[in-house]
Amino acid sequence: MTWFEELLMAFDYGFMWRALFVGIAVAISGAFIGPFLVLKRFSMIGHGLAHVAFAAVAIGLVTNQEPFIVTLILVVAASIFILKLNRSPRLQGDAAIALTAAVAMALGTVIASTAGGFNVDLFSYLFGSILTIQRIDVYLSITFAATIVVIVLLFYHDLFSLTYDEDFARISGVRARRLNTLLAVLIGVTIAVGIRAVGTLLISSLIIFPTIIALQFSRGFKMTILLAVLISTVNVLFGLVSSFLLDWPSGSTIVLLNGVVFMAIYGIRLLKPQN
Repeated sequence: MTWFEELLMAFDYGFMWRALFVGIAVAISGAFIGPFLVLKRFSMIGHGLAHVAFAAVAIGLVTNQEPFIVTLILVVAASIFILKLNRSPRLQGDAAIALTAAVAMALGTVIASTAGGFNVDLFSYLFGSILTIQRIDVYLSITFAATIVVIVLLFYHDLFSLTYDEDFARISGVRARRLNTLLAVLIGVTIAVGIRAVGTLLISSLIIFPTIIALQFSRGFKMTILLAVLISTVNVLFGLVSSFLLDWPSGSTIVLLNGVVFMAIYGIRLLKPQN
């Protein structure tokens, strides 16, 4: 059987379509909030919340609760907590993220260890698995993605102002604290929704990579968001298909593909003569 025949066969399976819908929904969600995080120099919050998601999943599996619900609640709460810590004059944003991530990772490891180690379910949550995606995940991911897009569009100008100059935004009447909290909630929701397809340890990369790639073209803020959506969607599509054909973890394949695309574009820009 040729690779093309295997590719066509992949879409005979329901789980492949479910993974595709969830992956695209997460790609769009991450691409819409990624530029705000990157330009606010708050990119690492996704990495920190991914560690919180790991602990949340471990708690959910051990207590026989739905991991998604536990993850959604704890990750959103942790995101708001990090934001509050960041307002402290004695604790900078990266320190708040590092502290939260370290405690969450340690807690998740202890829970997994005392519960009998890293079983198959936990492994799939760590690195993503297209086989674990259920129909309810599709509905939830599409709903949350649509909500995130609508919220960003509604508050676009205020978020844009907040991203480039928070002090000026406050003077201009922008409710910075509320918007920062809203952004923190959106980040948490994206992390929680994306762990099925990409995994807790890799979901932050899906938020940051497309934005970094889009920024290489420097076409303005709106165009950066649109390019990030396009890049993320295409990479998710090819990553999922490749993971099926190669029998690799879906999350790892998607992130590797993003890394290859970034290095290729960045390398071309370095080699291109400067005007």
